[in-house]
Amino acid sequence: MPQRPEPLPSEDLSVSDPTQESAEWIEQELAGCSFPDRRLHQRLQQLLQQFSSGLGESIPFACQDWASTKAAYRFLSNARVHEEAILAGHFAATQSRFAATTTPILILHDTTGFTFARKDRAPIGILHKSFMRRGKKGRPLHSVVCGILMHSSLAVTTDGLPLGLAAIKFWSRSEFKGTNALKRKINPTRVPIEEKESYRWLENVRQATTLFGDPPRCVHIGDRESDIYELFCTAQQIGTHFLLRTCVDRLAEEGSCTVSAVMKQVRVKGLHRVSVKDRKGNWSEAVLEIKYRRVRVLPPVAKQKQYPALLLTVLWAQEQTTPAGRDRIDWKLITNLPVKSQSDALQKISWYACRWKIETFHKILKSGCQAEQARLRTADRLANLISVFCILSWRIFWMTMSNRVMPEASPLLALTPLEVDLLDHLVKDKGEAASSGNGLSVYLTKIARLGGYLARAGDGPPGNLVMWRGLSRLTDMALGFQIGAQFVGN
Repeated sequence: MPQRPEPLPSEDLSVSDPTQESAEWIEQELAGCSFPDRRLHQRLQQLLQQFSSGLGESIPFACQDWASTKAAYRFLSNARVHEEAILAGHFAATQSRFAATTTPILILHDTTGFTFARKDRAPIGILHKSFMRRGKKGRPLHSVVCGILMHSSLAVTTDGLPLGLAAIKFWSRSEFKGTNALKRKINPTRVPIEEKESYRWLENVRQATTLFGDPPRCVHIGDRESDIYELFCTAQQIGTHFLLRTCVDRLAEEGSCTVSAVMKQVRVKGLHRVSVKDRKGNWSEAVLEIKYRRVRVLPPVAKQKQYPALLLTVLWAQEQTTPAGRDRIDWKLITNLPVKSQSDALQKISWYACRWKIETFHKILKSGCQAEQARLRTADRLANLISVFCILSWRIFWMTMSNRVMPEASPLLALTPLEVDLLDHLVKDKGEAASSGNGLSVYLTKIARLGGYLARAGDGPPGNLVMWRGLSRLTDMALGFQIGAQFVGN
């Protein structure tokens, strides 16, 4: 017969409140919230606790009873509840974590869409039109995709540790004709930036920079969607930095040539070797040619009276040949950061490579929290729910990266004493972990093992999937132990 685990020493554990210890991080993360009604603050705390125990489950499953489920629905549909109020405490906590650092902080910006299957699309809105097939006369037939969009700004250290969200925007569309269709009617460069969806990039840059209060230490990073001249000017005005991937071949110097023409004349400053994966997951080595130069960049012709020319640095990292099994690396970056040497250029390229971490954050939202499976009826309620999920997603991502960035830190930085004791009792050390001490990495690996991580000698560090599975199990175990201890005590 299997042996029962030895009982935990109850004198070392607090059993007064089944949820008190497991909710400590939630209380700290929501301390800066300022709802008009204290009951709304308490309900948000309870929702976070319930969703952390039932990560990826439906609202009724997480709440477990009709009274709690109905209270959750009322909270999400309350007119006084919106994403700014829900995330105000998290923004304040992010600012505190920023203030505790001294190095440059990367603020990663990106837009993602959440799709929902609905017959009535009007209460939520649409994302875009998706091509299905061609009709009998050869005309394209499209289906309308229902959903909302989210533009988020995630602050991370240069080591990749996520500090938290610094800004967020939700919106939906009542109609969508596509960029090419709009270009047939109007020149996009003549439309004021305030009337475009891309204005949210500028708003988030301002909001994040204002939140941290230290513009020179902020480096705003975005993909080709962020190649907006107004964003360059906004960053210059507020005294912050940007590092963006460019897709527009802008006029340069005195207007007689373009940026790409200037960069083709620049000699290669050095070679850089990186390891990359192909489409089948196999690793190979890529050799990049590195170029950089300070260039006078001009605004679009239609906006040259509104915006000044800027002196910016263009970085170009490019493979000379197209390898088999993957796309050729061809990064053309533009920044107002100083780049005076090859080491400076490689540093900026490595900073831009961190941009994919916001993609991971969005993946946790969709795959871990199952945000797109929500059945709420309106865009406002869905935005409120996703805002709650954002806090949980950051927590999972932070714990995953803490395991890699600061493995020797105290486990109490992320866990309660009860959770540490439970992990010591339920997940025995194996291999090198048995003699490596009791740092944070040891306990986060134990959580991952609860989620299915095998911790074999050749395995890489645990990822987000096993972390959110393990965290959910650990939360249930801690709650079960505390309730059981109360029954035994009585």
